[in-house]
Amino acid sequence: MELTTIWFLLVAVLFTGYFILEGFDFGVGMLLPVLGRDDKERRVMINTIGPVWDGNEVWLITAGGAMFAAFPEWYATLFSGFYLPLLLILLALIARGVAFEYRHKRPEATWKRRWDNAIFVGSLVPAILWGVAFANILRGVPLDAEHEYVGGLLNLLNPYALLGGATTAALFATHGAVFVALKTVGDIRARAAALAVRLGVAAAVLAVAFLSWTLTIRSSTAAVVLAVGAALALLGGLAAATVRREGWAFTGTAAAIGLAVATLFAALFPNVLPSTLDPAGTLTATNAASTPYTLTIMTWVAVFFTPIVLAYQGWTYWVFRKRIGVAHIPQH
Repeated sequence: MELTTIWFLLVAVLFTGYFILEGFDFGVGMLLPVLGRDDKERRVMINTIGPVWDGNEVWLITAGGAMFAAFPEWYATLFSGFYLPLLLILLALIARGVAFEYRHKRPEATWKRRWDNAIFVGSLVPAILWGVAFANILRGVPLDAEHEYVGGLLNLLNPYALLGGATTAALFATHGAVFVALKTVGDIRARAAALAVRLGVAAAVLAVAFLSWTLTIRSSTAAVVLAVGAALALLGGLAAATVRREGWAFTGTAAAIGLAVATLFAALFPNVLPSTLDPAGTLTATNAASTPYTLTIMTWVAVFFTPIVLAYQGWTYWVFRKRIGVAHIPQH
């Protein structure tokens, strides 16, 4: 297997891991004003993701770094053409991170409500815009023969991309509701489980529509198999949620998101950013890649450090695996 293919797969794996892990804490943030009926319940929800949310974002940093080093042409064109959406994602992530740290600094309800709103918006905006961005990556954007983006913001807000944004937001909300049910006890657990099923039905409809549309734009045998697998995993997760088997439900929603992201990358390959204007402007895994020497060095670094990072993050999840409830929240 060529190094360019290996690094395309690694970038796909990194973004898949990011959407699975960051997806549930985006979902928790979006559901904060829905499931949290009082301050204690909202603190419970925040505490379910408190130990892991910043570690989840490492997957995005690593994915961006891998793109920069392995596919500099892809990175440069993507980050210049998608500058405004990616900037909005960055600002939203900053606001959300600050809100997690500052929410508890003062006891006033108004103070906490403002930071809760920041968590909600900071979770909703990336959940939508990541779907918009990846839909446009697969659909293609106007690139000239020099691989320069020559479109505007409206080019990115096409119906297919907006459906992609709605799909990721619905999937992440479902994933987050299942995670809250998995990590809590008491009334909030029951409400989260019931909400997960209702959200999951909407997410399933959107996901089927989006993946079906995707396969009419670009397709491969692997993409079709992965898309069917994503649909089955989501249905299995919803069935498990219905009977209150939260562990299996979370496995199902995680698998559904992972397989859906894998579908997009399988349909995209060997391209990395198609041009809707001139085929000569299309970026592929070959013409967007770094030199073989660079890819070789990166491969050895990845072989050494990736298991260490995965082991550390797995240990973190193991340490903070227990359920929590309002009884675990102190009065002050």
